[in-house]
Amino acid sequence: MSVPSAASPKHFIDLDGFDTATLRHILKDGVSYKKGDIDPAKQQPLSGKTLAMIFEKPSTRTRVSFDVAMRKLGGETVVLSSNELQTGRGETLADTARVLSRYVDAIMMRTYQPWKLHEMAAYATIPVINGLTDSSHPCQLMADVMTYEEHRGAIAGRVVAWSGDGNNVASSWVHAAVRFNFELKLACPEMLMPPEALLRWARDQGGRVSVTHDPAAAVKGADCVVTDTWVSMDRDATKGETRHNLLAPYRVDDRLMGLAKPDAVFMHCLPAHRGEEVTASVLDGPQSLVWDEAENRLHVQKAILAWCLA
Repeated sequence: MSVPSAASPKHFIDLDGFDTATLRHILKDGVSYKKGDIDPAKQQPLSGKTLAMIFEKPSTRTRVSFDVAMRKLGGETVVLSSNELQTGRGETLADTARVLSRYVDAIMMRTYQPWKLHEMAAYATIPVINGLTDSSHPCQLMADVMTYEEHRGAIAGRVVAWSGDGNNVASSWVHAAVRFNFELKLACPEMLMPPEALLRWARDQGGRVSVTHDPAAAVKGADCVVTDTWVSMDRDATKGETRHNLLAPYRVDDRLMGLAKPDAVFMHCLPAHRGEEVTASVLDGPQSLVWDEAENRLHVQKAILAWCLA
């Protein structure tokens, strides 16, 4: 590849860093890829490009969808786990970013600590994509918005209810609520609330984001009900019992879904644990969109890659 130019790379870090028009442009392309209006087999816009994918966390959907998306667009991937990089032996992330920028055309990073992603983006001269951190999961939210609109039309003006841990996915729902102009009602235990700074940002932006400890209050009249696993990957197993006790009242079951609008949909980023955060009757039921949601990661990933590397 050529030596990187001095132009600023087009990173995809968090939804709050974008204006709505840009996010809408990416979503529109994601829909076009899914419908076949853009045929990557003919256009191959990323022919000759290589994406480095760095994984500090396990992954199924992120890994496969980015890998397949890159190949569908004519490019290639290099997969790197953290123990395959020299960062484990003291090389700085800045130096890793500088070197990878000379070898590949973009970096997708999935890491625990957001500062690592931001440091990679600060020193890379190629686009860096947030494949998930402990603070956010923006690619997932792009697929979620695409999925809701695919089934129910515009998400603007609708009410989305989150029941469970105020985690990284919940944080990206907050960003999405502001950027896509829908109301978000979060129901979280007091010990697992979203960061106050995030909620303050939403208020300052004029977003309609509220928090309660009562899942029934959040879900009542909602157009969409969302939850996530109680114990995230690699989390200290000794904390699992405590989290289960805290989150048990937030399980999405038929009773809770019954409080939402009759045509409400259920969404979950997966992996799901039937009988924990959601019952099988909801996850596998007629209101569930989880499989389309998972598929749409692939189409959104194509659009994100094409936008970053355009």
